[in-house]
Amino acid sequence: MSHASTQAVVGTAPDVSVENLRHPAADEAATVMIDVVFPESANHHGTLFGGAALSMMDKLAFVVATRCTRRRMVTACSGGIDFVTPIQQGRLVELRGRVVRRGRRSLDVEVGLVAEDLGSGERSHSLNGRFTLVAVDDDAPRQRAVPATAGEDDGGERTTMVEPVFPGHTNHLGTLYGGQALAWLGKAAFVAASRRARMPVVMAASERIDFHAPVLEGELVELDARVVRVGNASMCVEVSMHAEDLLSGQRRLCTRGRFTMVALGYDGRPVPVPR
Repeated sequence: MSHASTQAVVGTAPDVSVENLRHPAADEAATVMIDVVFPESANHHGTLFGGAALSMMDKLAFVVATRCTRRRMVTACSGGIDFVTPIQQGRLVELRGRVVRRGRRSLDVEVGLVAEDLGSGERSHSLNGRFTLVAVDDDAPRQRAVPATAGEDDGGERTTMVEPVFPGHTNHLGTLYGGQALAWLGKAAFVAASRRARMPVVMAASERIDFHAPVLEGELVELDARVVRVGNASMCVEVSMHAEDLLSGQRRLCTRGRFTMVALGYDGRPVPVPR
């Protein structure tokens, strides 16, 4: 994917003010994006994969923020994303985004997603969330060194996955597209929760996700996922993503977030997670 610039460098964005960059036509009304749940964005349950949904929302948040400020915007974090109902394959999805907060050099975009049955016309609100984006200058986002945390062992069972960053995964700045990062984080959370429960699981919510540093084209990303809390039918999975320069071996923490995954029985209803 090569969409918007959605990598963030928290706390290192240049001093680019967005307070006075208001474009009334851009943020007085919601921006709408339409998509369809095709097989490539569905999971094995036949519903929209949680990581793909996060990617769609991140892309719209970038469009809304860029239209509003006419500046290069990058995602700093996302949070409060709740999955209300699953979206079946073949459904149309309508995403609406609008600016809900404006700071000195950042703004918040609220994104909601509605699913529509193309046959009956029935519509249902499926999920919503909020994304914080910051303005940067015309250069690529500056990289902030964040100590790598891989290798720390707290006794919990971990799932580790690696993905090479190819050109198709990057945005126009040559860094990993944030929506792709969210999709990989969601996949790692899914695998870790499935291994823990040994039954079908789906994403129920995404807690705060922070983008600490960009990932460059040609680097390797390592995703480390572990179940940190088990409830009755739910599990909280923490996922961290590190970037590694394959030539020098240097590593840095780039993204970290938490996901709530729910175990399902064969009737599609939540069931207790085996102890």
